Amino acid sequence: MEDALRFATLDDAPALHRLIESAYRGDRARLGWTHEADLLEGQRTDVEALSAILSDTEQRLIVAERNGVMIGCVQVTAIAGTTANIGHLSVEPKLQGTGLGRRLVAEAERVAVHHYSARLVEMTVIMQRPELIAWYGRLGFSPTGEHRPFPVDNPRFGIPRVPDLCFVVLAKSLVPEQPLPISTNRGAAR
Repeated sequence: MEDALRFATLDDAPALHRLIESAYRGDRARLGWTHEADLLEGQRTDVEALSAILSDTEQRLIVAERNGVMIGCVQVTAIAGTTANIGHLSVEPKLQGTGLGRRLVAEAERVAVHHYSARLVEMTVIMQRPELIAWYGRLGFSPTGEHRPFPVDNPRFGIPRVPDLCFVVLAKSLVPEQPLPISTNRGAAR
């Protein structure tokens, strides 16, 4: 049976919080490969922040469920012009590596196009996560060259365990490549 995807509601905030924390922080997160447990301790988000996302029409949280149990999520946020941001990609640690993350990213891209008319999606990834940056590269995301500071002074986003944390900005075009026009000029005779 294929996992069901749906938009999260305010009632989902506590379950979303548990899922996101389990995917990124603490010993349970170490069961998967996407964790930040070696880089940060403390929380990654909180129920209040997730409730704010769920109350904002310019943001959507997509949930994956299996047999009524939340197993994954991803956030899509409309930002400037025709750009959207993807964040909070989380998959139950024991299910990481099964293709669910890839499916959630594809759905986030679809939502970005159809709900926010996005032509470009961007995301931020902690620079000290080269394996995660490489995974997004395999999904078509490229580094933009931009770096953004990590909020090291705000424990609401976690407490750094290593120095110099920062985000790398990755982006992907959502516009299908236009085929090159076929030239009718056969060139000069030789």
